[in-house]
Amino acid sequence: MSNLNEILSYFPRRIANSISKRMQQIESSEERGMLEEIRIRTSKPVILKFMNKEIVLEDVVVTSEETLETVQTICDNSIYSYQNQICSGYITLKGGHRVGITGSVVLVDGKITNINYISSLNFRIAKQIVGASNRLLKYILNIEENSIYNTLIVSPPGAGKTTILKDLVRKLSSGMEQINFKGITVGLVDERGEIAAMYKGIAQNEVGLRTDVLAHIPKAIGMKMMIRSMAPQVIVADEIGGQFDVDAINYAICCGIKGIFTAHGSNIEDLGLNPTIKKLLELHLFERLIFLDKKNKGEVEKVYVLNKVNSEYILA
Repeated sequence: MSNLNEILSYFPRRIANSISKRMQQIESSEERGMLEEIRIRTSKPVILKFMNKEIVLEDVVVTSEETLETVQTICDNSIYSYQNQICSGYITLKGGHRVGITGSVVLVDGKITNINYISSLNFRIAKQIVGASNRLLKYILNIEENSIYNTLIVSPPGAGKTTILKDLVRKLSSGMEQINFKGITVGLVDERGEIAAMYKGIAQNEVGLRTDVLAHIPKAIGMKMMIRSMAPQVIVADEIGGQFDVDAINYAICCGIKGIFTAHGSNIEDLGLNPTIKKLLELHLFERLIFLDKKNKGEVEKVYVLNKVNSEYILA
């Protein structure tokens, strides 16, 4: 319940008490630990979203004043100082929790400059699952060279790829003595702040002994900056997809740096429909394509290995 107590401190007392009371009614500590999100919507009841169900708190309909009070609390009563994060659509809290934000968006020259009249908040509870990447390691690690294969991890949203990426970064960086894998320098470009969850310059998630983090920066800029400044052995970034990402990944790999990246998709045909990912596949930059099971979070569904003789991907 420690994670929940951290989050409840951001809510007005009426909302916090209602959530706490309902959680105490859940007898199983395991079930309480499955709480993933707390959704606050103005003029609507609070919703608790668990891994396999949701609970609507009909007794507490959120007022606009309570929504604003919550925003002010998560911003340390200085909304202006959090303006950049608000414009990105989320705020990272101490402990690695993230608050998604929606409301009336203000656009100037095509860029978001503010979100006024905030109407919805989604508190996503941070969980670092040790061992989440265990099933992928045999496909990613190159034990003989104490390195990795260039890897793309693919899944639809919600299948656990970011959770897996957190665990991978930690293991690669700190090393795995049990399999004689020595820790390597990892450059983590954490554009959305979900992997390291930086809070006032300190990573709230355990990202390992040899990990350097650039947070809240476009991936393409961050990758090149990380290579020039920190000389990583491995570059890691979540949810690639833009044309500039192709250039940055190509630049990194041509510099002899290995990479682990993620992308949205369900199968290899989906990747072919994404012009950016398709170009990366045509360049044969990835040595492994790992598809996660969309029904069983964290499980591997298919793995494709690059056959360097004919430059084709074959099922492992």
